[in-house]
Amino acid sequence: MSDGIDIMQGSDAGAQAPAPLTCPVCHQPVMPEYYFCPNCGANLRPRPLPTDIASQIGLYAFSIILPLFVFIGISKWQGTRYYRSADPKEHQIGLIAWILLVASTVVIIYLMYVWTQSLIQSSISSINADMSL
Repeated sequence: MSDGIDIMQGSDAGAQAPAPLTCPVCHQPVMPEYYFCPNCGANLRPRPLPTDIASQIGLYAFSIILPLFVFIGISKWQGTRYYRSADPKEHQIGLIAWILLVASTVVIIYLMYVWTQSLIQSSISSINADMSL
């Protein structure tokens, strides 16, 4: 596996029962569902990304407010990890997060443009009113 250490199969290939997995670092037996070796702590395989509704809501909310707090939050945004995942559900969650991020960025840029134009027009009107006195 690319993110963790590969789990090696035991050498008992002729048995009916599946061969026990062993840690590639300390060679102690490990269970197939383990993410870390209980003996040495080696990373056996990457943990899946959470796809529960609370995680999705948090990611989507963060994607919407990210343009406002880009310097604070960019390192904590998980949308890219979700989008790059091979799991279809995680990939879909990442795609939605990216769409929300781009849409909220466009809205923020548009609102800043409108506000700036309004401020400029207000300033020009004020200057013209002062000069006509």
